[in-house]
Amino acid sequence: MTVRADARRAAVLGSPIAHSLSPVLHRAAYRELGLADRSYDRFEVDEETLPGFLGGLGPEWAGLSLTMPLKRAVIPLLDTVTETAASVEAVNTVVFTEDGRRTGDNTDIPGMVAALRERGIEQVESAAILGAGATASSALAALARICAGEVVAYVRSAERAAEMRRWGERLGVEVRTADWADAAEALRAPLVIATTPAGTTDALAAAVPERPATLFDVLYDPWPTGLAARWSAYGGAVVGGLDLLVHQAVLQVEQMTGCTPAPLDAMRKAGEHALAAR
Repeated sequence: MTVRADARRAAVLGSPIAHSLSPVLHRAAYRELGLADRSYDRFEVDEETLPGFLGGLGPEWAGLSLTMPLKRAVIPLLDTVTETAASVEAVNTVVFTEDGRRTGDNTDIPGMVAALRERGIEQVESAAILGAGATASSALAALARICAGEVVAYVRSAERAAEMRRWGERLGVEVRTADWADAAEALRAPLVIATTPAGTTDALAAAVPERPATLFDVLYDPWPTGLAARWSAYGGAVVGGLDLLVHQAVLQVEQMTGCTPAPLDAMRKAGEHALAAR
């Protein structure tokens, strides 16, 4: 997709939004690319105010990053949605194209795959997911690309279990569900993806096996999580939330500016510095 020739503005929308690292990452990319005329801001926008915000944007806008609770709410307001975004009914990127259309995409899914590939994880025979929220469905979509066998999702309710199985059927992934009480068993999988809120997996740290494989913990603040710290101490490979955030932002920068490749290293360093300062 091609952005408008006169487009110079971008921003991240969500509620709450003050914590977002997206401005840090995108501005670092603009500096590295020499795009002095580009700006990237953040705006507190919820589901109720989203239509009015979109309707007030002029031709100077190149694109938007979206976080909760807007990833599904935005879909009816768009002209087109990519197959990737449609597969999980979640849009985290909106690009205003040259023909005036609003195109929605999801860079979380290829961002997850890229973050794993960076650590040498090209394919796994099986995997486990901790949690069953929106990020878990994106994780399933990523695993559809790299997992050859079964994915076990550890959840807290029968309703969540049924939802994960439905996502598996839709995405072409063999999903088996298990009770959260047995989540310690997940830690022996070749790849464990933790998609739960801060603090949820802390109790599992004591169950990390002596020779763990790979953990992908989608949190980045606070970091490391208790689980990630123990995993790393035992010699396991750890992919963190900042890795995901940077890789998905790289794809957003490329779509919104047309500059390829986006400066991954500069963006990661800017994110690390911002987190260290918190």
